[in-house]
Amino acid sequence: MKNPSEVGIALETGATTTALVYPGAGGGAAGRAALVLAHGAGAGQRSTFMVDFADALSDLGLDIVTFNFLYTEQRRKIPDRAPALEACYRAVIAAVRDRLDNARRALFIGGKSMGGRIATQVAAAEASLPIAGLVLLGYPLHPPGKPAERRDKHLPSVSRPMLFVQGTRDAFGTPDELTPLQTLDPAPMLYPVAQGDHSFKLSRRDPAAQAAIYSGIQRAIADWVRALAP
Repeated sequence: MKNPSEVGIALETGATTTALVYPGAGGGAAGRAALVLAHGAGAGQRSTFMVDFADALSDLGLDIVTFNFLYTEQRRKIPDRAPALEACYRAVIAAVRDRLDNARRALFIGGKSMGGRIATQVAAAEASLPIAGLVLLGYPLHPPGKPAERRDKHLPSVSRPMLFVQGTRDAFGTPDELTPLQTLDPAPMLYPVAQGDHSFKLSRRDPAAQAAIYSGIQRAIADWVRALAP
């Protein structure tokens, strides 16, 4: 496990949240690009999932930045409303571009579940933001058991390349349910995780197989970024 550098991010409200920067390994497959990953609703940037993915993706050459939404930073359990979450994400984007050379070359954003959804909302609302693409890990297409309540009306306005990594057992939306999004311009890339749940976990306990699943996802992200980065 790496020791990422800690950066304070000032928000427009006067509050401050924390970001962690994981520098990309030299000579990696996806160098000269930075990826900001936001956490999901129930766990912050120091969760095992977020740390493991940040470590692995930085080993593959990406500069990775994670951060806490303000409610997590302040140890509140209930997420803030969308405008506050989006404002926090925009502040992180500005700070990352100010601090990281690779973010000015090619900046990708995204996140786990809710974090990815907020990234898409930020991108959809501001076409001028210099975002090269979005990485969405378990996109929450709808609440569990409510497939008609789709959260995709804004996605046509994103207008950037998107990579959806989605488990076939994801209660928030399966790869099949994301298929209609292939009509978007540009067409998203979909990486289905066979037998994976919302966090890409398998139904059976098999550490070697689980590690291979995660490794495959991480390599796919790095390859996708490398194909798009200048």
